[in-house]
Amino acid sequence: MPDARIDDMPSQFQHISFYKFVHIAEPERCAEVLRELTTDVFGSILVACEGINGMLAGNSKALEDVEACLMEDMRFNNAFSDMVFKRSTCVTQAFRRMKVHTRPEILPLGIDADIDVEAVSSALTHVSPEAWRKLITEDDVVLIDNRNSFEYRLGHFSNAIDPLVNNFRDFPRYIEDNLPTWKAQGKRVAMYCTGGIRCEKTAAWMLSMDMPVYQLEGGILNYFATLPDAEKDWQGECFVFDNRIAIDTRLQETETRAEDVYAGDPDEQWRLQRARKLAEDQ
Repeated sequence: MPDARIDDMPSQFQHISFYKFVHIAEPERCAEVLRELTTDVFGSILVACEGINGMLAGNSKALEDVEACLMEDMRFNNAFSDMVFKRSTCVTQAFRRMKVHTRPEILPLGIDADIDVEAVSSALTHVSPEAWRKLITEDDVVLIDNRNSFEYRLGHFSNAIDPLVNNFRDFPRYIEDNLPTWKAQGKRVAMYCTGGIRCEKTAAWMLSMDMPVYQLEGGILNYFATLPDAEKDWQGECFVFDNRIAIDTRLQETETRAEDVYAGDPDEQWRLQRARKLAEDQ
């Protein structure tokens, strides 16, 4: 993300998100080091054998120190040396605690198959924001929103399809149901998500089914950061999984609250309760 756009934002706190699919031989040891390095920031980091996924908030200097450690601390064996960090501003305190956990996966896809994203990463097709703008207007492209339905309702790319899923684990069934039709029609699939991690894992899985996917490089957040006129292609806001709830195409926190996102949907009341709890005692 260009530094000028970040530094111009009047805010005491900033937010970074990051992920990388890379083999981590000792996830718990990695987590121990991360706990040591994140005492001055807030947020959450997941570590698994398949990689790392994190969201942090704090003052700019503290976040820069964490970024530098992730890329340069030799205890990580250069695993994160080229990791990309996406930054945005905070008005609301995005997190209230710092948590580092180990998990079997940093992103469960919900299928009975081992997906080695790192092994096939060179075969995945990442599309820059500039090229994405053109790609999604082409007639043979099926544009899929790889997020939950409540996120789609809050905001999405024009002409994108809502798969109508309430959990990422439900997404593979949607793909399996529609893949034969797309192939028969000679369609190309373009897919996007908030920061890129969902598309990365989904694309690796779809590649094994002989269906390459064009994925938006860096996700929605990178699109907003790169294109100053992103609102030409984007309708609404972008949901973020922290106490800010939503941001606009200028990466600015909006006035949208959790009640605005989930109210009126009985299936999402557990998310509303979770959001309230996070805001109170996270």
